[in-house]
Amino acid sequence: MNTAVTVECLCKSYQIGTRAGAGYATLRDAIASAILAPARRLRTLSGVASRSGSTTRFDALKDVSFELSEGEVLGIVGRNGAGKSTLLKILSRITEPTSGTAKLNGRVACLLEVGTGFHPELTGRENIYLNGAILGMKRREVQEKFEEIVAFSGIERFLETPVKRYSSGMRVRLGFAVAAHLDFEILVVDEVLAVGDAEFQRKCLGRMTDVAAAGRTVIFVSHNLAVLQRLCSRAIRLRDGQLVSDGLPDVVVGEYLDELASAAKTPVIDRSDRRGSGAARVVSLEAVGDETGAVAVGRPLAIRIKCSPPSSHADVLLGIYNQHGTLVTSCDSRIAGDRDERHSNHEATFECQISEVTWTPGRYRINVAIYDRGQLADHVESACVIDVHEGVYQGRSISNGFPGSNIVPHCWMRPE
Repeated sequence: MNTAVTVECLCKSYQIGTRAGAGYATLRDAIASAILAPARRLRTLSGVASRSGSTTRFDALKDVSFELSEGEVLGIVGRNGAGKSTLLKILSRITEPTSGTAKLNGRVACLLEVGTGFHPELTGRENIYLNGAILGMKRREVQEKFEEIVAFSGIERFLETPVKRYSSGMRVRLGFAVAAHLDFEILVVDEVLAVGDAEFQRKCLGRMTDVAAAGRTVIFVSHNLAVLQRLCSRAIRLRDGQLVSDGLPDVVVGEYLDELASAAKTPVIDRSDRRGSGAARVVSLEAVGDETGAVAVGRPLAIRIKCSPPSSHADVLLGIYNQHGTLVTSCDSRIAGDRDERHSNHEATFECQISEVTWTPGRYRINVAIYDRGQLADHVESACVIDVHEGVYQGRSISNGFPGSNIVPHCWMRPE
């Protein structure tokens, strides 16, 4: 079988920090900067920071190597900041590596960010042709597949509407529809599918399954571990920019879940693997069980989140995942209005009260996100791990081995 992707000793470094004197420069400054540029470049390569400002080198990828054969479906997992998106951007030729090589044999279709390649002032119809051209399609190819693209996207009614009026989900629909109908050998897809609705996600996953069955190569990044395990034939795990595991999806995902559980032992305030604007930050998260302190089926549970600084515009979203990485419950303060929110001068405390735990016995992890005025301010994966113990629900004992992860409140009735 031929090799589709070859990655050898791939490294990507960024210079982060500030430079003194940033602002408007005179012609004299520009000429002096051009003359001194070679010297600055030498200092950068030798790891010496410029005296005119403070810079820090951040290694997003460190010596990553692997090969991918034609027809393989590769899943990539890792915590926030592990280097997943950086790797995909290099493979998609969006950014260049600092060192190392990435060779792709064949035409590449990629969907990495919502609305990539779209012009907001152009209509959906016009953007299909524009996005197709960016992806390497000839106008004739777009014309031949135009009806299929539109049908797949499901935006027929809004085809003549400027894309700036589309929702993020509609832009994802249109972007994936164009990318999915390109004659490609390699498909690269990031987490953007999470923006679409459930029906469209199923359609996209079905399309990627068909692509893989046709002998094409797929590189897929997703936090939906159940989908990744079902779709992929192989997986790799990144941690701090390094490839630490490569093998069968079940094995790699299992190791990743163990890593997440281990991360929960670090206090939330000290966690560096977080993302968001930083307008608010999670300081702590605590799960408080019943009067005995245990979390058990059928018993109450309170989840307390402290964030700083306090804000009257903050909202909290919790995601509870089972030991297989599947989301079983989400709790959103924007939906349940009767939230307990207490403010001090330096931080705010939110409390999510669950009257009865309906998760079956086992280990669960909690992701937390803070939104400030609708924008993601902070997100921490596996902020807390809880063990749900056996208990009684609706008069029945629920013990280990009970099927499923979540018991839906229900009752049975005999029809008249």
